[in-house]
Amino acid sequence: DHAKSVVRKLTTDFFVNIEQALQATLEESSRYHTFEKLSEILDPEIIEQGFQQAGIATVRKRRLPLEAVLWSVIGVALFRKESVWNIANKLDIMLPGKNQLVAPSAMVQARQRLGDDSVKHVFNKSAQSMYKQQSFETWNGLNLLAVDGVVWRTADTPDNRKAFSSGSNQYGDTAFPQIRMVCHMELTSHQLLSSEFDNYKTNEMKLAERLIERTPDNSLTMFDKGYYSLGLLNRWHQTGEMRHWLIPARPDLQYEIISSAGKNDHIIELKTTKHAQKNFPDVPETIKARLISKTIKGKSYRILTSMTDRLRYPGNEIVELYCHRWEIELGFREIKQTMLDSAYHLRSKRPDMVRQELWAVLLAYNLIRRIMTMAATVTGIWPNQLSFSSSSMAVIQYFSSVSIM
Repeated sequence: DHAKSVVRKLTTDFFVNIEQALQATLEESSRYHTFEKLSEILDPEIIEQGFQQAGIATVRKRRLPLEAVLWSVIGVALFRKESVWNIANKLDIMLPGKNQLVAPSAMVQARQRLGDDSVKHVFNKSAQSMYKQQSFETWNGLNLLAVDGVVWRTADTPDNRKAFSSGSNQYGDTAFPQIRMVCHMELTSHQLLSSEFDNYKTNEMKLAERLIERTPDNSLTMFDKGYYSLGLLNRWHQTGEMRHWLIPARPDLQYEIISSAGKNDHIIELKTTKHAQKNFPDVPETIKARLISKTIKGKSYRILTSMTDRLRYPGNEIVELYCHRWEIELGFREIKQTMLDSAYHLRSKRPDMVRQELWAVLLAYNLIRRIMTMAATVTGIWPNQLSFSSSSMAVIQYFSSVSIM
């Protein structure tokens, strides 16, 4: 009976915390009723820097300033069933002068003027800023991150098919052009750190290479087994300070044991191939790593990692740590199913507008996640314990009441 009462109390406390966090999310989002208050979640200086890096000028005397256009593009990611013109009206975008309403053609021209590089740079700069401003749960001093890939469909137009290509089978090309994307995510908050995407036929590991320079120090990045490349993993580890990796070991892994701490924890030496040395000139002929085995519920697991310091990184925790990698899959599901309402393909028709839309989707997702992280901090739980569906509905509801201009 005592045990049951303890369980009931813990369960009650948990749901009370969740309820408090959801209420905090509502309160956080309700603070942003004007364009000026939106600057608290997306700093205007970051927008300005992103625009400058993209080489576009922010002429504030324009009838439709680029800052307002950016927020309308973010609105495209949030209000999936609304036209761009309706979104402009939702966000209360008004033009100075006699003709105050934004014409549909004006929004189309403004999106083209904004371009896709500017939204990309704003996303990257804001993602880095958000990561630096927040304190996340860590494991032995390392932030828990993951890298994984996701595929997007675009509208089936000749230009999109030429720009992005598509999958194929024995009957020919598949019905829709596709884009291959790789993301880097902080796992306790689901905040995106960086992303790269390209033509569908681009190799995911090539996209992952582009993330290396933006990987933060004092971090542990978890990879799916498909990312096994000693050249990639070595560069990931060596580029910064304490940038560790974790990946399932292949069944056919060839190695030499250097030292052991019991039968399930080995420091090993891996030989790199000529192919790896050709693609990664900085990779040495051999790499030292740690191979840890553990049986969980009758199933044996083997994990390969760069964390060779046994005193600092206990082996009995490392294998179970890998289960957190699944959080990035949940993040992709939040974007595709909840935020984009399980739409079969992106809505933009032109390749440049498709790229702009994708960057805006990632930016909008991060803004929602930032508010959720701020709310979770108030209640003392992890942001990924909050319901993304409920929280995003609250945020979108308040976005619809924001006056941009």
